[in-house]
Amino acid sequence: MTQKLLWTLTDGHIPVVGFVNEGKLGPAGDPDVRRIALLRAWRDAGFELGNHTFGHVDFHQVPLAVFEEDVVRGEPVTRALMEERGGRLRWFRHPFLHTGLTLEDKRGLETFLAQRGYRVAPVTIDNAEWIFARGYATALDAGDAELAKRISGDYVRYMESKLEYFERQSTALFAREIRQVLLVHANSLNADHFGEIIRMIRRRGYRFVSLDGALEDPAYSTVADTFTGRGGITWLHRWALSTARRPLSGEPQAPPFVLAAAGVEGE
Repeated sequence: MTQKLLWTLTDGHIPVVGFVNEGKLGPAGDPDVRRIALLRAWRDAGFELGNHTFGHVDFHQVPLAVFEEDVVRGEPVTRALMEERGGRLRWFRHPFLHTGLTLEDKRGLETFLAQRGYRVAPVTIDNAEWIFARGYATALDAGDAELAKRISGDYVRYMESKLEYFERQSTALFAREIRQVLLVHANSLNADHFGEIIRMIRRRGYRFVSLDGALEDPAYSTVADTFTGRGGITWLHRWALSTARRPLSGEPQAPPFVLAAAGVEGE
């Protein structure tokens, strides 16, 4: 799965950052060398790795000090892999996009991350791709090729509807379409079908840029993110709420048949 996904990304010349939970490398203190090799494959393909905490800890469920400890625990292998090829560990993404329930905690974590040399990787196009991926994998495991095909076909349609929605959200806030940051996961659905997503995105007039390049857009420094609600929402939503505006209604949702296939009740 990893090799197929990496081939799709390299063939499409897509600059990506892969965010790692080191807790998934093996029992605590004893990472599996085969799983480390999967991460090294990302580096060998020319991609960057970032910190997503050790155990995908929810910042809204633990104290700041506990969360900070999990950030540090999530560094050793990822940092070493970055340094093998002359890079450095510099990107962080919040699990669940949860950035703090109080402004004090939010700013405290921001300060901690900056002191450790991190830059937060925002997201402007979030989606329920993980639900499609779960339904797709479940269908394949059950030998239901027809359902898997239906899910993968609807995945492309759904993702295009998400792009259209966030383009409109961007225009509502900034009177233009900004450089977007897309969040998706490494899974069998994308290993098999992300090439179709790439082609769809390009048909909409996009070109792919690095995360650094995306964040050069002035939008990312124009509005301060002061959102402290419980939701794990995009930065476009955060900027709207931080400026006393409401995000646009009508955000596309995963269809019922995909939710049922994945065994979840909603996004």
